[in-house]
Amino acid sequence: MKKPQPIHTILEQTLKGLELDVPLKTYSIWGAWKEIVGEAIALQTQPSAIRNHILFIDVSHSTWMQQLQFLKSTLLGKINGFLGESLIEDIRFKVGKIPAAVTPLPEGKEKREESLDRKTIDRIERLVEKITDPEVRKGFKELLIKSATLEQSQKKSKHER
Repeated sequence: MKKPQPIHTILEQTLKGLELDVPLKTYSIWGAWKEIVGEAIALQTQPSAIRNHILFIDVSHSTWMQQLQFLKSTLLGKINGFLGESLIEDIRFKVGKIPAAVTPLPEGKEKREESLDRKTIDRIERLVEKITDPEVRKGFKELLIKSATLEQSQKKSKHER
């Protein structure tokens, strides 16, 4: 009888056997995009798809797209360096919608939280408590607070009309 193997080993072997390990590995680019390309570029770009070893990147404006063409080989090197092997062979840019970055709240964030009722703050706390990564938890909490604050202010302005 064989000795039991850890589940991660079995999953790794299965993914390799199905040749899914490489595509899954390449999608790790999304989570580390800012780390790979730097904050300035990350604010203006977002990976959108990978097909046939080509990474498609949405860019905020045609001017950025033109500048990134000059940096294409550098970006390709950084991306493949992050992946640890040459899994991306080319990059294609297109103008597209870039989601707004989640920026840290300024020092006055307590004021934003205070303007929300206790029930909403508690609900947000419950939603984020199971997120283990502290940065993801903080970012998601800030996003939920901003969203709730915006929703609240929209309701107020609707009632004032």
